[in-house]
Amino acid sequence: MPIIFVLVFIGVFALIVLPMVAAGSHRTSKQVLATLDSALSTDAPSTREQILNIRKDSAMSSIPWLNKKLLQFQIAPFLQRLLSQANLKWSAGRLLALTGVCFVVPSYGLYMEFKNGPIALLVGVAIGMAPIGWVVFLRNRRFLKFQEGLPEALDLMVSALRAGHSLIAAMGLVSRECPDPVGMEFRGCFEEQNYGLELKVALDNMMQRMPIQDLAIVATAIMIQKESGGNLAEVLDKTSHVIRERFRLQRQVKTHTAQGRLTGWILTLLPVVLAFLLYFINPDMMSILWHRPLGIKLIWVAVGMIFVGGLIIRKIVTLDY
Repeated sequence: MPIIFVLVFIGVFALIVLPMVAAGSHRTSKQVLATLDSALSTDAPSTREQILNIRKDSAMSSIPWLNKKLLQFQIAPFLQRLLSQANLKWSAGRLLALTGVCFVVPSYGLYMEFKNGPIALLVGVAIGMAPIGWVVFLRNRRFLKFQEGLPEALDLMVSALRAGHSLIAAMGLVSRECPDPVGMEFRGCFEEQNYGLELKVALDNMMQRMPIQDLAIVATAIMIQKESGGNLAEVLDKTSHVIRERFRLQRQVKTHTAQGRLTGWILTLLPVVLAFLLYFINPDMMSILWHRPLGIKLIWVAVGMIFVGGLIIRKIVTLDY
């Protein structure tokens, strides 16, 4: 009798467990074969391109349907690149949602208060652009910080090259010793080199992340030296000197144009500030301006003239160097 129970148990085990093990082994073997095919590039080119495209895609939003819609527009990759250059962990969908909230809430509040659509729309657009303006401000500040730290990074690379290190080892030293954002960007270029990318591709990727003229000078100097030969340490040393001279010239130009830039800001903001002050002092008198058709036309003319005047002043005080 016990032998019968043992035989029945073995039979049930063979019928249930063994097929499951075989299916798991078959699935595992499929995964192993797929991994080997991917590593040995034995799969079809279309499949490899599809996998590569999937890996390059980045989520524009945590909401699936919004992410699908954003991927269809050209502005979403631009905003994502802008956020990446500003070193913000936001998504493009989050930035657009914040922009929409900053546009809708003030516009609705002003329209309910003053019953004037154009004024509410104008103020809503101005406040709605504030999140994008903040991202651009952080991006420009990061670019400026990278530009200030680039000459010291080049000096460190020159010292490493003269000590006998290779260019890649010198870039790794910069990524470890220099503060961010210089160390972060060189770390990305160094890691791409370790992953097998060519030096030109890694430098191009770094220039896309940091589109600065000084970095373009460094990348061009490195690629010219790689193709024609020569003393790379001396080339980078002279490049560092050129960048320092350009930076000194930029500061000198900003010093000479400080009065003009300050005048432009004062002339641009003075009418807006005076309008708000007059409204708080005497609301009944100031509200006549947007309660009559002639006043609304004068507001649009004033806004256009302020905008054009600001652009003219900016063009005068901006010098190419």
